[in-house]
Amino acid sequence: MVERLKRPSAIPPSPSFPVPRVEFSNDNRSLTARLITGESVEILLYGATITSWKSAGRENLFLSEKAHLDGSKPVRGGIPLVFPVFGPPPSDGPLSSLPQHGFARTSRWEFLGKNTSESEGMPRTSPSDSSVRLDFGLDSSNISPEARKAFPHSFGLIYSVTLARESLETTMLVRNEGQESFEFQLLMHTYLRVEDIAKTRVTGLDGCRYIDKVQGGSEHAESQSQVQIDGETDRMYQSVPLNTPVTVMEDGEARFEISRDSLDDVVVWNPGSEKAAGMSDFGPKDGWKKMLCVEAGSVAGWQTLAPGDTFEGGQTIKQIF
Repeated sequence: MVERLKRPSAIPPSPSFPVPRVEFSNDNRSLTARLITGESVEILLYGATITSWKSAGRENLFLSEKAHLDGSKPVRGGIPLVFPVFGPPPSDGPLSSLPQHGFARTSRWEFLGKNTSESEGMPRTSPSDSSVRLDFGLDSSNISPEARKAFPHSFGLIYSVTLARESLETTMLVRNEGQESFEFQLLMHTYLRVEDIAKTRVTGLDGCRYIDKVQGGSEHAESQSQVQIDGETDRMYQSVPLNTPVTVMEDGEARFEISRDSLDDVVVWNPGSEKAAGMSDFGPKDGWKKMLCVEAGSVAGWQTLAPGDTFEGGQTIKQIF
């Protein structure tokens, strides 16, 4: 069983301010956390997929209007989780029978509990200081038989989602609970909502090497300080410096700032017109003009985890305006 990282503290909430609310849907398929200042995040237990993040009165994530939210297939949009393999699995070897992007996004996760800034004992001087962390767990005992056969290792995952007034933090802890080492890849497949992809740029990637999957997997060095999206884009930037945030610009202004912890790689993806038209779960068909995936991950190679060891990586997305 996956255990809580930290049980809620017995410190009572401050009587001066209301506390964040966490509510399950009527069908218990999802939950919503909401701060007193109005920010919210919605998460499906299927895949522990974030499907909505709202702040300052606007939606920050793109969710396809044709996305399957009933657990019948991976969710198109929001923040799906990729583990233990990114993209198609290796053609041979122990991971070759895994599905594309692994099984984390198609497994039902367990909700482990919440912690608020009050239960963490953090001082508050106003309602805007409030935050809430939601923890979800998945381990080798509650994945499908097919997934266990394809990935026959004892592991535990704890996924933490922290909602604050101006940011959303997502962190994954991977633990090897078995007697043998295993390899894995990890990525947070974030679909950001933008107003106009033609006016959207990405900074913080200049000088980084990247693999361009649209160009047959050829390798290049980024020469532009502001990356522009011209049609279908699928680039895996490698070894992006962790001390430099990746910023999404809209019409010359910073819209999102993404900081990463232990996730060295960044995937930039947009299907473009032709590919979007051929995707049955993508809608509206011109929705590619309103979205951009900027995905923090460890996917250029493989993380090796020895018995008893853990790996933790995450991202913080700050909403600028």
